[in-house]
Parts: sequence; structure tokens; C-alpha cells
Amino acid sequence: MSFDVSSSEPGSDTLDPFFVFDFQAYDDPRDSDQRWSTWLSIEPLCRGPEPRPDWLVTSQAAVDTELGVLKTGKEADVFLLERAVPDDPAQSVVMAAKRYRDEDHRSFHRSSVYTEGRRTRRSRDARALAKKTAHGRAVAAGQWAWAEWEALKRFWVAGVPVPYPVQIDGTEILMELVQVDGEAAPRLAQTRPSRDLLASYYDQIRDAMVELARHGVAHGDLSPYNILAAGERLVIIDLPQAVDIVANPTGMDFLMRDCRNVCGWFTARGLEVDENDLFAELLSSAF
Repeated sequence: MSFDVSSSEPGSDTLDPFFVFDFQAYDDPRDSDQRWSTWLSIEPLCRGPEPRPDWLVTSQAAVDTELGVLKTGKEADVFLLERAVPDDPAQSVVMAAKRYRDEDHRSFHRSSVYTEGRRTRRSRDARALAKKTAHGRAVAAGQWAWAEWEALKRFWVAGVPVPYPVQIDGTEILMELVQVDGEAAPRLAQTRPSRDLLASYYDQIRDAMVELARHGVAHGDLSPYNILAAGERLVIIDLPQAVDIVANPTGMDFLMRDCRNVCGWFTARGLEVDENDLFAELLSSAF
């Protein structure tokens, strides 16, 4: 419909174009698997970094629709979520929605090892975490989500190949869905690359690890199972446990384990790489 305001001149039937605009009303989503887009309802700091990609849908008229589960994990599940403006095919995107479980529904028992060296701002939250109260469990889930959000933003800006972080809302992170030919990209462990592509993959992951080391960070759980193969491009995922290799007492151990996991996979496929050489290169980049 059009909403028109007539000219303020007495006796005039002319419409001032400045006060003419198109307006279309939408019914509230009725399906249980739909909601209005939460983009404008969250705090600005909870939105992804600029410059933002062209595919991002930020319209207040957009509707979020659940499309099903993509992956289940130890501490979170990943769902497919479409954000689209009704009747406007140009404004539609499918994203990954990662939702962290509270500690009552998680099977990740080593979290305290990863979080050494991190600070909790509020003393009340710190006490609740220590006592494992209901509030403490909620804080823990939120901390893991926030840690991954901060890591995604930081590394995206630094040029590390990670999914673009769209937004965080509580314990839900919306991020880019890494795809190949319209389908979710497979994990590196599921691929059988050619010799040339294998070498390219190793160069990419080494460069990414070097960049992380320059920021004083190890992935902490890097393996072919949390690296996506998007055609000829690799993308690193699952970053909530990113470890400060200086502040965390076991940071160097995590860094070495990342090297071992990565090099072990490439070596098993015939590429001659050495975990100790990679570890030395990362240390030189970190210090």
C-alpha cells in the first residue's frame, strides 16, 4: 500500500513526493519454527564486524525460519536458519545457527583446562561458576558462546579463514554457512584431495595457524574434523576453546597438539610435513 501526505498549501490537491512512500504490512509469523529477525533487537556490539558481506540480510521485515539440524556436538548443536524478507528473493540467506547447551546437557568435561587464564568480570558470576549453581551453569554456557563470538570477530578481521560472524544473541551465534555447490561444505577429514590440492590445503592451514600464533593464540582443538573444505579453500570452525598460549599454563601443549593433529593427517595422505618444524615456525611467529 502507499501512504501519502497531501501538500500543506491551502486548497492544493498536489502531493509532495517527499511525503510519499510505499508501506507493506506483514502478518506475524505463525509457524513454531519461525520468528522475526533478531538483527535489530540485539545490541550493536553483538553484530558482526564491518565491512559486512553483501549477502547479509539486515531488513526489519526479515523472518528467521528453522530448516533443521546441521550438526550435533559435545557442547553445542548447529542448525540451519534462513533469514529472508517475504516476497523479496534478493534478500534471503541461509546461515548456521550455533546454540550452546547449559552444563546439564553437555558432554564436554575438559572445559576448565581451556579456560585457565580467562577472567570473569563479575564476582557473583565467578562464585556461581565455582559452586556450579543454576546461575553458574547459565553463565558457563554464555561464556563459551561469547568466547567463540569474540574469537570469530577477531580472526575474521585479522584475515584468518573463519566463517563470518553475523550476530550473537545469548547462547546463539549466527554465522556464515560455508558451502560448496549449494551444500554445506564437508569436513577436511571427509575429503580425498589430489596431490596438488593436498599441498595447497597444507599451505593454507599453516598460514592460518601462523596468523593465530601472531595473535598469541592456539586453536586448542584443531583437527581435520573442524576444518571445512570449501572447494579449494579451507575454513576453520569451532573456536570456543581458543587458548592464549602465554596466559594459559598448558597453552604450549595445546599448540603442539594442534601441530600433531594437522601434520598427522597430511602425513597419512603422503605429504611430507613435520609437526616439530611447524611448531617451531608457530613459536617464532608468536614471539
